[in-house]
Amino acid sequence: MTDAYVALAGDRVIEARARAPGTARGEVVFTTAYTGYEESLTDPSYEEQVLTFSYPLIGNYGVREERFESDRVHPRAAVAREMTDDVAEWLESEGVPAVDHLDTRDIVTEIRDEGAMKCGIAAGPDVTEQDALDELHQCKHMSDHTDIGAQVSVESVEVHNEGGDGSTVALVDCGAKGSIIDSLVERDAAVHVFPYDASEDDVAAVDPDLLFISNGPGDPENFEQAGELVETYVGDVPLAGICLGQQVVANALGGETEKMEFGHRGVNQPVRDLRTNQVVMTTQNHGYTVADPGDDLDVTQVNVNDDTPEGLENDDLNIITRQYHPEANPGPHDSLGFFDDVLGMAGE
Repeated sequence: MTDAYVALAGDRVIEARARAPGTARGEVVFTTAYTGYEESLTDPSYEEQVLTFSYPLIGNYGVREERFESDRVHPRAAVAREMTDDVAEWLESEGVPAVDHLDTRDIVTEIRDEGAMKCGIAAGPDVTEQDALDELHQCKHMSDHTDIGAQVSVESVEVHNEGGDGSTVALVDCGAKGSIIDSLVERDAAVHVFPYDASEDDVAAVDPDLLFISNGPGDPENFEQAGELVETYVGDVPLAGICLGQQVVANALGGETEKMEFGHRGVNQPVRDLRTNQVVMTTQNHGYTVADPGDDLDVTQVNVNDDTPEGLENDDLNIITRQYHPEANPGPHDSLGFFDDVLGMAGE
């Protein structure tokens, strides 16, 4: 029985089955990950998006809270070819609409051909096609979510592993995954997690050994305060960034970023190190990229598929950034050494 509708650009409407009721709108994107649906659905970088899973069955190993990357589901809605009851019930409890019994290959192909696009979803026994179209027509471009950081960041400073014997890290939370904090704490760092709009005085109060800009959703140009922190501390304190963090650092130091056609989202993105020529597999989730790193940053790693920058560095200024997620979760652990490198840089 059809009781859900997915409206895409051009007012195209796809019929589906409702698994969790409700209406939603957002930029529709896809992930090629075949495991890690719990991690993906709780990743803050999916805020204001509709997440489509290209793998045909989602939920075949249940739902376990210890795998969550944050305290809630972030996509506005979830789309799958087939969704188990465990996942559907979890999403319904979170108030997140979910639909299945549609050809996700068709949606993925359209996104690859036309780029990430606006989407409207209506699910439930009383919805109509027009409900989905109404959501579509109210959907905003991702760059128009100018204060998206407030939706995903901590409201006040949180401290993890206070009194640790390692470095003191000031982590600017633009939508940080929990596994990033865990990776730093496991290396005995004291991690002070700051709101996305923290001031220079806020950060200076902890006298950090390392300024770390996290991942997060949306357009990096909308994270102006994080960029100002980079400008303040560059050359004085080592800098690191992951995903959105790389983009924020590049913008702050005179580079440029741009929206990608459909981004990189999955657990098998190949990245080549330009110094060693070694290729590692990485986990990624981003829709923007560094178009020009500027004069102060060297591109040290690139995506094998499209040559977009995956790593930026400056040895003299003590800067290391990565476009992918070295902490994975889910995904390969080929690049976990990133955290050893940045904390070693801080220790120096």
